[in-house]
Amino acid sequence: MNNFLDKIIEYAFMEDIGDGDHSTLACIPATETGKSKLLIKEAGVLAGIQIAQQIFNKFDPELKIEVLINDGTEVKPGDIAFYVEGKIQSLLQTERVVLNIMQRMSGIATRTKVYVKKLEGLHTKVLDTRKTTPGIRYLEKMAVKIGGGENHRMGLFDMVMLKDNHIDFAGGIVPAIEKTQQYLKEKGKDLKIEIEVRNLAELREVLEYGRVHRIMLDNFDFATTKEAVDLIAGRYETEASGGITLDTLRQYAECGVDYISVGALTHSVKGLDMSLKAVK
Repeated sequence: MNNFLDKIIEYAFMEDIGDGDHSTLACIPATETGKSKLLIKEAGVLAGIQIAQQIFNKFDPELKIEVLINDGTEVKPGDIAFYVEGKIQSLLQTERVVLNIMQRMSGIATRTKVYVKKLEGLHTKVLDTRKTTPGIRYLEKMAVKIGGGENHRMGLFDMVMLKDNHIDFAGGIVPAIEKTQQYLKEKGKDLKIEIEVRNLAELREVLEYGRVHRIMLDNFDFATTKEAVDLIAGRYETEASGGITLDTLRQYAECGVDYISVGALTHSVKGLDMSLKAVK
């Protein structure tokens, strides 16, 4: 099991169960068995089925799961995503952890799908950001992928991204790139470099010096984005970022950028309504 995921599940149980689910332990015999179903109560995109299976298996390997609907499927109220059967104590103690994760992931996948559909017919991809819930970024970025989006980077470790503050503290665009190239060489790291530009003057400076992989156009308007893409002329990947909404998404994509990063995919999402109900 992925180490991130293993830790997330472990801490979720610690947080929810503590020294025991006394409500369940008080009234449900340890040997009693039963069956629950995951009932969908709101239209959206389902995400987290694989995670739910791992939660059940980690808590009680004897639980049996029958999956009816897979991750990435569009669901509607009344759909049953899976059945899970086994000790009732295990069903009740895993219920809220499974629901919290699946509701959150399904909400993100649902929102991502809306953005992805807005770009149908264009080559531009929707990217997530690091604006995620601390501790569960792995799950949230997985949900973006399930919804049809792309992951920008997992964290600060798997890609270099020179933003405005890096550039200002480093003494400018060229020093920032030079120092980064030297650092990567000394450390023996093969990481892609993205650099943020705030205007066309900074863009021209990057284009003159080069040695990057992607250029982020930060808070550019439509006309300037189009001009920037024309100046870059396919030499580097391009990304538009900053204040881009669902209403303006397609117009930015039509400027020709390769990627559009959207913090709203993860930072303020409403969970998809669903519940785990006993099968009588």
